[in-house]
Amino acid sequence: MYLGLDLGTSGLRAILTDDTGAVQAEAEAAFSPAHPHPGWSEQNPADWIAACETTVSAIRAKAPDAFAHLKGIGLSGHMHGATLLDADDAVLRPCILWNDTRSLDEAATLDAAPGMREITGNIVFPGFTAPKLMWVRNHEPQVFDKVAKVLLPKDYLRLWLTGEHISDMSDSAGTAWLDVGRRDWSEAALEHGGMRRDQMPDLVEGAAPGGMLRAALLSEWGLSEPVVVAGGAGDNAAAACGIGALGEGTGFVSLGTSGVLMAGRDRYAPDPASAVHSFCHAVPDRWYQMGVILAATDSLNWLSRTLGESPADLSSALPEKAEGPSNVTFLPYLSGERTPHNDSRIRGAFIGLDVGTGRAELTRAVMEGVAFALRDSLTALEGTGARFDTLFAVGGGARSRFWLTTLANSLNLPLSLPAGSELGAAMGAARLAICAHTGAAPGEVMTPPATAALIEPDATLTAAYDAAYDRYRALYPALKQSRRPASGA
Repeated sequence: MYLGLDLGTSGLRAILTDDTGAVQAEAEAAFSPAHPHPGWSEQNPADWIAACETTVSAIRAKAPDAFAHLKGIGLSGHMHGATLLDADDAVLRPCILWNDTRSLDEAATLDAAPGMREITGNIVFPGFTAPKLMWVRNHEPQVFDKVAKVLLPKDYLRLWLTGEHISDMSDSAGTAWLDVGRRDWSEAALEHGGMRRDQMPDLVEGAAPGGMLRAALLSEWGLSEPVVVAGGAGDNAAAACGIGALGEGTGFVSLGTSGVLMAGRDRYAPDPASAVHSFCHAVPDRWYQMGVILAATDSLNWLSRTLGESPADLSSALPEKAEGPSNVTFLPYLSGERTPHNDSRIRGAFIGLDVGTGRAELTRAVMEGVAFALRDSLTALEGTGARFDTLFAVGGGARSRFWLTTLANSLNLPLSLPAGSELGAAMGAARLAICAHTGAAPGEVMTPPATAALIEPDATLTAAYDAAYDRYRALYPALKQSRRPASGA
């Protein structure tokens, strides 16, 4: 049996599978980020440990006989987080999360350092880990001076599970300290960021062993044989493993807290200027590229809080199928934007509101705006040579058929809805655990799932969605201009 743990921004998902990938039990535990200042997003790492204890307890209760045969654990987690530890592995401050934009100035400084884009294959975004450490050095020097190790979120969970400081290539590629082509820490990038190699965890491939479960947990969980913990993966690489998106022509679109359009690549082909992310895959000798928008379901959650109505209720008020673009345009830049704008200062907007605009029209515009933002990512990815023979739709937003049909029409691509898509990253983590325990080749384990449904674009609506997308694209320059400070400010 194999346990897949997916550490998300709003909770931990766990699934227990056998060696064929058949799910034996699943559990979830929720937690929330804190936003103590505008642009800040933090989390207490103790919440991750508590969530792991809760989900493992639930799995054990649901499938005690199966859990007793546990052989491996795989980890997936949200990327770019800065978990700072002292020499005794004590947490020095709340983890600074991927959607935190306070390190805008530090990111710009690091991005301009000689060779950084060539080394990392990426623009240095404010959400990446390295500029966060520069911010801590500049604003919390008493904390920075005590930093002995920096761990990504899932790797702090690994530390609790194994006692080891280890990370994998896919997650580490989002720090701006990794030479993504060479798959190793870069001395030059570390020096530019004021860090040292000894502050970094050891590196393994995601499908390789990355520690063993501690004896104390073996005893507490009633296990009698050793349990390997796989290297694991960043959440998007893990989701790709879960749906078999390992190489050219494969990929997925994820409607999660953030929105992602991911393409598997057989080679390293970075294009930093496009604001496309180029990262190591979780399996050897593969990479992946993705366009990222910072607020996908987060945009719907914002609307939900504002209107005092649940996301599910807002979604259920819409028809089953999108039948044309909205008259209201929403730009989903609630936390800034990555692909293709690399703009942390931009903020969202509704355009075209009138006295008759109601909740349903606002919800429809939000979903459409997210779809158009992902079309921006599609254009950027196609510019790097990426292509899609199969594009799976995953994430919580994929539960809305209206949103899926809007997305298919906006991208003008068919979307495959995999069975169990909401557990994609957790399934990928479990598959990495299978490889780490058995030594099986990733391609043999990480096969595509069955397709539950195929969402086709409506050819009769292509021209209308193209025209609406053109209007959407034209609004960004005006919105950017409106964010500029007045002269003399």
